[in-house]
Amino acid sequence: MEEAQSARRSLEDFLRASGVTVRLEETPQDRFAEPERAPLAHARAAPARETPRHRGGAARSSRALPATPSPPSTPPAAAVPPALPAEGEEAVFAAREAARQAGSLEALRAALAAFEGCPLKATARSTCFGEGPVGAPLMFVGEAPGADEDEAGRPFVGPSGRLLEKMLAAIGFARGDVFISNVIPWRPVANRTPSPIETATCEVFVRREIALVGPKVLVLLGGAAAKTLLRVNVSVTREHGRWFRLPPDGAAADEGAGIDAIPTFHPAYLLRTPGEKAKAWRDLLAIRRRLEEAHGLPPLS
Repeated sequence: MEEAQSARRSLEDFLRASGVTVRLEETPQDRFAEPERAPLAHARAAPARETPRHRGGAARSSRALPATPSPPSTPPAAAVPPALPAEGEEAVFAAREAARQAGSLEALRAALAAFEGCPLKATARSTCFGEGPVGAPLMFVGEAPGADEDEAGRPFVGPSGRLLEKMLAAIGFARGDVFISNVIPWRPVANRTPSPIETATCEVFVRREIALVGPKVLVLLGGAAAKTLLRVNVSVTREHGRWFRLPPDGAAADEGAGIDAIPTFHPAYLLRTPGEKAKAWRDLLAIRRRLEEAHGLPPLS
């Protein structure tokens, strides 16, 4: 008996040394049929569906399934503006009439100051009209003024404005060399998201502003400005640095006639997420190259 037990221990020692970690049991178990682990609660994507198995773990069909190719890179889908109620359509029509008659930036500023068709104006301290020279090679457009801008009556002041000025200096521009504006000229209360009616009404004025400035390159700061003006579902985190053409009013961005436009990160976002500054820097270099190669701007000395 002792010899048998000694032989068994020797065999177990040998199996453990060989990497065997599970003992044989009286009742057979099909370990391939054990349920898979449930996906983690915080996992964002569902696990890929597996092919059915027999108890031995083999696929039901002897043919190997072809690998699913990665989907090709496709342009963002066109963003369909939401249908506006009658009062919204009236406000947009009134804005179009006021903007259409403005033949200069000063006339557009006066038209915006006199316009009463957007409720944001009643709660804002200031109208933050764009600033910069006509014919500026670069124009920057964000979404809406914040508290600092509403107080000063100017776009992009305070921490966001100071960071934007540093970004400009990195590619050879001063603030006075470029034109800076927002889609919405009035600060929404508590920085809330503007409604579709408010955005559609104010968009009319900034499109006219872009036409009067006539920039070579339009830089769209943040997803809201990019989606509104390009009329495509742009995700800045995925498509920053990608070139578009600013479309005619009501059309989707394409490769036809228009202004070179590029979405990138809003300075306020970069202040909250400094790890993204390297990506923004690459976008700035791409903007400088486009101005040099396509629009005749002399290289930085």
